[in-house]
Amino acid sequence: MAKQLLLPPLLRHALLCYFFLLGSIIFTKTLAKSTTYNVVDFGADPTGFKDSTLAFLGAWSNACRSLRPARIQVPPGQFLLGTATRFGGPCNSKLISITMLGKLVGPTDYRAIGEALHWLTFDEVSGVRIHGGVLDARGSSLWACKFSGQPCPIGAITLGIKNSNNVVVTGLTLINSQLFHMIINGSNNVNVHGVKIMAPGNSPNTDGIHVQFSSDVTILNPRIRTGDDCVSVGPGTRNLWVEDIACGPGHGISIGSLGWGMNEAGVNNVTVRTATFSKTMNGFRIKSWGRPSNGFVNDVHFEHALMTDVQNPIVIDQHYCPYYTGCPQMASGIRISDISYIDIHGTSATEVAVKFDCSLKHPCRRLRLEDVRLTYKNQVPQASCRNAGGTSFGTVQPGSCLYL
Repeated sequence: MAKQLLLPPLLRHALLCYFFLLGSIIFTKTLAKSTTYNVVDFGADPTGFKDSTLAFLGAWSNACRSLRPARIQVPPGQFLLGTATRFGGPCNSKLISITMLGKLVGPTDYRAIGEALHWLTFDEVSGVRIHGGVLDARGSSLWACKFSGQPCPIGAITLGIKNSNNVVVTGLTLINSQLFHMIINGSNNVNVHGVKIMAPGNSPNTDGIHVQFSSDVTILNPRIRTGDDCVSVGPGTRNLWVEDIACGPGHGISIGSLGWGMNEAGVNNVTVRTATFSKTMNGFRIKSWGRPSNGFVNDVHFEHALMTDVQNPIVIDQHYCPYYTGCPQMASGIRISDISYIDIHGTSATEVAVKFDCSLKHPCRRLRLEDVRLTYKNQVPQASCRNAGGTSFGTVQPGSCLYL
């Protein structure tokens, strides 16, 4: 399997910035020769009172058909997109830039998109660049329905990138999604830079960014405050790099949950570097159901993190069952190996700061703890291990409970 090149943090950050700047210069020169489509020219209403879905689709259709690089402009204002909208390809244009200065808002009636799975989707596209803007799905009314215990739709993901290649998202703000804010599914070479994601800490299932069945995904400098995982990693993810992330409130960064079915693609080569967690439920978590799946998680690196009052700073849970009803109660078939935790500091909100609860059938192998310094109420917290093997280096607090 291909691996990310491991470089010193400052050098890697400098290189990423250099290549991003170089790409931006080339991209700007290319757009100088592009054809521009303003959504207002297609009838979009910047006051937000009239549904502008058809206008946006009109601008997209023209850009997609163009034989030249194309630019879609969304000027300042508020634009209502009241139905589920798919921006689909394949396109003739190999480069489509969407520059948003305004805000896109979802329908006030959550039922209009609540069963659509996605509110906005880019599907089967290549070379799309999304810059700036705000996506407000107005999900609070659906959350209220769910809190009431009444029958409700599952809700729509705000932004889906599906079956696509060479996509860049920069400076986008996503707020108050009905369900996940962003999902990258079945896609390759996707770069997400400088996004902000915001929803209340009690909003249900409002994950920040979810990645699955995708490869070569880079997420840089996200700021995520939400009611579920800040970043979640599903099956079939390869070569994922997350750097300089601020998370909280939320459920932390999770690989999983895995083990839904017998045949499930594995997770390979994931690095999360330079992270801050503030009052989150978890820090770094790997979770799988107690089912005999044949999936795996390997070559995962969690590095340089600061935890502040995090309930579970480091956790592997292979008996995942969040509502404690209908739990499979079998040994997890997910094979977990080669997981490292390096330079993890801060405070735990619970006495057990490190918990490795691994599968009896397939114990965790080659876990590595290095320079881990966590405290609980200014005291040394506890570590808990079950079926977990590995090594520790340097100062490790709480002391390692891994077997060799």
